[in-house]
Order: sequence, then structure tokens, then C-alpha cells
Amino acid sequence: MWKEEHDVAVASETELYAPVKNYFVTRGYEVRSEVRGCDLVAVHPQETAMTIVEMKRIFTLGLLLQGANRQRTGARVWLAVERNRAKKGAHNQRFHELTALCRRLRLGLMTVTFFKTKAPVVEVWCEPGIALAGTAKEAEAAAAAEAGADYALAAAPIERRARKAAQRLRREFDARSGDYNIGGSTRRKLVTAYRERSLKCALALACHGPSAPRQVRDWTGCANAGTLLRNNVYGWFARVDRGVYRLTPAGAQALREYREVVEANASRLAWAADWEAALEKISETAPSP
Repeated sequence: MWKEEHDVAVASETELYAPVKNYFVTRGYEVRSEVRGCDLVAVHPQETAMTIVEMKRIFTLGLLLQGANRQRTGARVWLAVERNRAKKGAHNQRFHELTALCRRLRLGLMTVTFFKTKAPVVEVWCEPGIALAGTAKEAEAAAAAEAGADYALAAAPIERRARKAAQRLRREFDARSGDYNIGGSTRRKLVTAYRERSLKCALALACHGPSAPRQVRDWTGCANAGTLLRNNVYGWFARVDRGVYRLTPAGAQALREYREVVEANASRLAWAADWEAALEKISETAPSP
């Protein structure tokens, strides 16, 4: 059957993102891409542990090491690669052996096959488990999980540094209002929680004009609005008086460049209903920074 459908190779690992994301979304997960370096992070309301997916076009040692490193956060970790059955003899097509290896390391493995005439097909070769650590207590916890015990109760203890990494990962995930990136992206500006908060501040200045940080904080709900305006990491804000900031032309351009993010936030803020008209007006009169 696969010969009739004509497997096709992908040009970039970013093409894996949509079908992998769809796999988790259809199973009730909320998904974000490029979260603190992870290609895909998913959260399910009935699961305590987060899910991480790392994607590559082919199965490599680097991908395996990356997956093992992600396990330190206590997440359930998947590896996702392309499967192109037209490539005879390629080492990354030995999926039965790779599956055995992933099972030993308690990593999940899935493949994505692309076709000319139908939607991509996602195949699950093995589900992720809990990474075994060096102590008997941790091994016992992992064994209990495999036996069907509650995952949250059986999860092996996470060292202090790794626990902090897991907390940072979750905070970044929760701080984003939507999924605005493509997993596996390189050489493109990512919409991080910090950038999204900065865009909300820029949106407030576009709609209200030069304002004090406390006003921007109240309008946007960004507790650190003052820090964002003062630090001015992206060059979007300019100080016009003591404790008063305005939007720069670069900030106005950013609101256009990240339109999807701005529209999503504007829809939740009553004062931002006419943000595009306000942006046009300020763009006509704004001085250079």
C-alpha cells in the first residue's frame, strides 16, 4: 500500500511538528512549541507529569542524548522522527532495534510518514516510561509505575536542580496565551512568554499613548511591566519623561510583525478593541527613538 501512496521525504524537521502536535491535541493535551529549548511541550489535565517531544528528521545519537537529558525534568519524553520507507538500508530505518533501545531508556518513540496523496501518518513504536536513576528507591518507584500505580505518586525523586528546571518549564508554558511557534524552528524569533508580555505593554502604549509603568501594569496585568519598559530589551519603548514611556517605531513594527499574538491578546482586553486604528495613528506621528 505504501508504494502506491508514494512516501515523500521532508525538507525540514519543522514539517514534523503539525502532525505530532495534532496527535497530542486530539488526545486532550494542550500544546506549546519551543518552550525553553524543547521542540514540543504538552500538558494533559489528568496527568501530573508534563510531556516533552524532541524531533529530528533522522534518529541520531544527539537526539537520544537530548531525550535522556529532558528526562531530568521528570517529564514523559518522546522522540519523533520521519519514517520514509523508500530509503532502503538507511540506519534510521531500523525501527525495531531503535524501539528496543528507547524502551531500555524509557523514552517514547514515534514516527511520521508523509505521503503525496494523503495526510501524514503518526505511528507509536513505544510509550515513554519513568527514567531509572541510581538508587533502589527510585528503581522501586519506577517499577511501581509500570505495575499500574499512580504516576504522580510513583515518580522517582528529581534532584533539586532538575526540579527547578521543571518548574521553569511549566511557568514558561503557562505564561503563553497560545502556540505561536513551530517546533524544531531555527533562525527565527520565538514568541516566548517574555516577548508576549512585552507585546502586551507595547499594545497598551499604542492604545493609550505615553504612560506610566503602573498604568501599563494595571491595563495589561503584567506585574513586571515597569521592568519590561525600563530594560527595553527589544527597543520597543522610549522614556519621554520621568516615569513615562512611549512606543517607538520599532515597537509599532513589532505589533504588526506579531499580529497573531497581538490579536489574541487584544481579544481579551476591552480597551484594545481598536488597536489597529490606534497603531496607524501613532505610527504617523511617532518621532524616531
